Amino acid sequence: MNVVNVNITNGSYPINIESGRLDYLDQSIPEDATSIAIVTNSTVGGLYGKRVRDVLLRTGKNVFYVELPDGEKYKDWITLNKIFDSLLNFKLDRKAVLLALGGGVIGDITGFAASLYMRGIRFIQVPTTILAQVDSSVGGKTAINHPIGKNMIGSFYQPISVEIDTDVLTTLSPREISAGLAEVVKYGLILDSSFWEWCENNVNNLLSLDDVAIEYAIKRSCELKSYIVGKDEKESGIRAILNLGHTFGHAIESGLGYGKWLHGEAVGCGLVQAAELSGYSTGFKETDIARVRYMISSIGCPFKAPNFGLSRWLELMLLDKKNENGEIRFVLMKNIGETVIQNVSHDAIEYVIAKTVTSKI
Repeated sequence: MNVVNVNITNGSYPINIESGRLDYLDQSIPEDATSIAIVTNSTVGGLYGKRVRDVLLRTGKNVFYVELPDGEKYKDWITLNKIFDSLLNFKLDRKAVLLALGGGVIGDITGFAASLYMRGIRFIQVPTTILAQVDSSVGGKTAINHPIGKNMIGSFYQPISVEIDTDVLTTLSPREISAGLAEVVKYGLILDSSFWEWCENNVNNLLSLDDVAIEYAIKRSCELKSYIVGKDEKESGIRAILNLGHTFGHAIESGLGYGKWLHGEAVGCGLVQAAELSGYSTGFKETDIARVRYMISSIGCPFKAPNFGLSRWLELMLLDKKNENGEIRFVLMKNIGETVIQNVSHDAIEYVIAKTVTSKI
């Protein structure tokens, strides 16, 4: 088993990565836990719900089950309240543990529920998509969406562990694999040019979920994210570089309506747009812009954005959480593996939008 530790101000927690990890989840439950509530969705629950429940029953504790509808559009107040209804009906107390079994939506909404229920109870992340395993399950960002903006209502609340089973990835669709790999390659762009080059050389192995390649990609991504989270847990500084491509990506998700594009697809397209903006603003090399575009195309993500029109693009991007005093701030690249955060002119944004959108939505 590979173990990556996330070291934060008030302690640390492990990311445990191995084939078949679902069968050992009972080992992740604290001895003093009074009960366990699995929170999942209808799709993942159908695949793994009974298996995980049976494993957790080995602890001798009461195991409850909360099944939510599947989809980004359900990452909202109504669904959050369904979790609270269930926890209250189960009479869970402050020593109960929530277990988030699913992708990024389940991880985000379960973590947010854990941060609020009885002013905070423990939770464990069990991510079942590549994107959740390398990104959303690590670092303690929890949230729900608002119709006006993505992830605008949330908290920083760390899990007590992240349990990654690489075997579950075999049930993902090719589209979900592609979306997850967008977040993997992002880490190379922001922090590690050697990892980026490794990704370029192993695209086919990653797409086919080669055991060695995918486990290394997950481990290295978690190491890089853990390094940043350890330096800046609540995104007051360097952690913002993890949002490379996200200002554009979140605008795509909000503008189209949540769920039309997968989060990773929007981020992948956003990485191409961020590369173009970097070329305009920081001197990022044209050859490297081409490498980013080719990589996003190779992993199967869209690299042309919807055409909302410039004014709508600006309106959507002004909702980004990195912005200050009404100025749009972007994570940009100076070189592959080297980033900078800065405001850019509207002329620069107009240039990029004109260059990267399709002729229609």
